[in-house]
Amino acid sequence: MTEQPILILGGTGKTGSRVAARLTAREVPVRIGSRSAGIPFSWEDEKTWAPALRGTSAAYIAYYPDLGAPGAAAAIGSFSQLAVSLGVTRLVLLSGRGEEEAQRSEQELRKSGADWTILRASWFAQNFSESFLLEPVLGGSVMLPAGDVVEPFVDVEDIADVAVAALTEPGHVGKLYELTGPEALSFSGAIAEIAVATGRDIRYMRITIEQFAAALADEVGPDYVEFLTYLFTEVLDGRNAQPTDGVRQALGREPRSFREYARTTAATGVWAPGQAAQ
Repeated sequence: MTEQPILILGGTGKTGSRVAARLTAREVPVRIGSRSAGIPFSWEDEKTWAPALRGTSAAYIAYYPDLGAPGAAAAIGSFSQLAVSLGVTRLVLLSGRGEEEAQRSEQELRKSGADWTILRASWFAQNFSESFLLEPVLGGSVMLPAGDVVEPFVDVEDIADVAVAALTEPGHVGKLYELTGPEALSFSGAIAEIAVATGRDIRYMRITIEQFAAALADEVGPDYVEFLTYLFTEVLDGRNAQPTDGVRQALGREPRSFREYARTTAATGVWAPGQAAQ
């Protein structure tokens, strides 16, 4: 690696912040790509892209709000081509498992001429502790439009480990890693694991997609509501139920289980009764 920084887009998010922290711990310089960064970056403003890229050695690409959003594939294609033209050829893209729209963005990355790696991840375990599901877990009642469908929830710590390997080590160029946990759980099963880990009574209730969208309307923006509705109505249909060995392929070890995630997270106190969601 050179002394040039690695650009981390979404560097304050679930995966990006962890990638940045791991690189910093290795004394690899990083540049955070966000609106509030010293060199601002915004997906909505293409004029910010080149300044953020110049002088970097590689980039971790997490698209906001999601690769399933309209215009995402075009943005990824334009950004990747710009990066390559500026000499930033090692690009690692965070993608979504089972999302057809996300796969269009993957194709744009492949066409750019970059030394690419794609991390196609399943549903994040950390959505229960760092996202829109934290408040319901704290309240003891989680209501989602998901029945018996199972999902091999992936620990974001594993995603970050794979991303850092792909950004800094040989052997990952041209690889697509499907990243999942080692077993698939239903959402009610995931909540049951959290209940055991915390020693709390946390209930799960299935609701309609209309009820779900209405409940979220006052908490998150309309784009995020639309994305979550898309996930629950189309992507969470069983197509992603089978776990994969992507973490083992990339790192030579097994992925963390949801039970391990639940126990580790419970020990931090984030799910403790009376804890205010941030």
